[in-house]
Amino acid sequence: MRDESFDFLKTLLETPSPSGFETKGQRVWADYVRPLVEKVRSDPYGNVYATLNSEASPKILLAGHADEIGLMVNYINDEGFLFFQGIGGVDRAMLRGQRVLVHGAQGSVPGVTGHLAIHMQEPDDRKKVPEFHEVFIDIGARSRAEAEKLVRVGDPITHDAPVVRLAGDRLAARGCDNRIGTWAVAEALRLLAEKPEDLAACVVGVSTIQEENGLYGATMAGYRAEPNAALVVDVTHATDIPICSKPKHGDVKLGGGPVLSIGSSNHPVLVERLRAVAERKGIPIQFEAAPRRTGTDTDAIFLQKGGIPSVSIGLPNRYMHSSVEVIELADLQAVAELMAAFCREVQEGDSFGVTI
Repeated sequence: MRDESFDFLKTLLETPSPSGFETKGQRVWADYVRPLVEKVRSDPYGNVYATLNSEASPKILLAGHADEIGLMVNYINDEGFLFFQGIGGVDRAMLRGQRVLVHGAQGSVPGVTGHLAIHMQEPDDRKKVPEFHEVFIDIGARSRAEAEKLVRVGDPITHDAPVVRLAGDRLAARGCDNRIGTWAVAEALRLLAEKPEDLAACVVGVSTIQEENGLYGATMAGYRAEPNAALVVDVTHATDIPICSKPKHGDVKLGGGPVLSIGSSNHPVLVERLRAVAERKGIPIQFEAAPRRTGTDTDAIFLQKGGIPSVSIGLPNRYMHSSVEVIELADLQAVAELMAAFCREVQEGDSFGVTI
């Protein structure tokens, strides 16, 4: 991966973007793609669109969601401790003993999630997963008045977890789900912009908002962009860890390349075309079954405008919805290369519908 591309990825991952509070991250993304494309625009809720070859047809949408899970200040007690609710699918088992940042109007305020020390817990309590209201955040304030000078009810919260490089071209970070998707879309746009003469289609990259809250941004973006086909990037579960059942969850590993979903919202024509492109370009790919839904923005986009051919492309990700999600950079680069190669092979007049 290019140094510039990695620096962009690191900045994306370390910029707080909980669902409903994506503006800072969206600005990072927009600033990166703006020199690469013809135009960048946003809609009223903050989806950001970047367009190449705007007058061409068909139109291909490349989508990734910008938001991450997080917490939100719900109550401040008289002693200055903060209580919170979850944003998105938060694992309550991971709440205790964490460093966090509360993103207030005056900047980010550091804090820690407080808990009763193990010495003081009853034996049965040690086995319980805490409810949200049973954990609190200590920012060091001595009173509600002191705390309210720094934070307020409704402020978003993220784990204080910077990017860490691991062995084997791997990294750990919070927010891989799904800033890797917006990164891959931006990188695909960069690759396409290097040789604009090879692009016959219109390509719209979109960084969507509020996927973790209910695929809200993608619902807006699919309707607004009205593409002929959509490639949607998100993470998927890497099952190559000791405690994961492959018969139950499938066989997906880090280093095995992008993962194509099959079934439900995943259009069979797009799946086969991506499979063929990967074979021609020597890009390793993996597959996963999605008989009912993908759990990604694909499920929202494919329903728009009477049906938009769509497919979910997954990046293998260990420990999803934690502050230590682990990915492999070669897999991520391959996602961008696969999307760019697909777009280059699309020709004027191409159709992606099922023939009956």
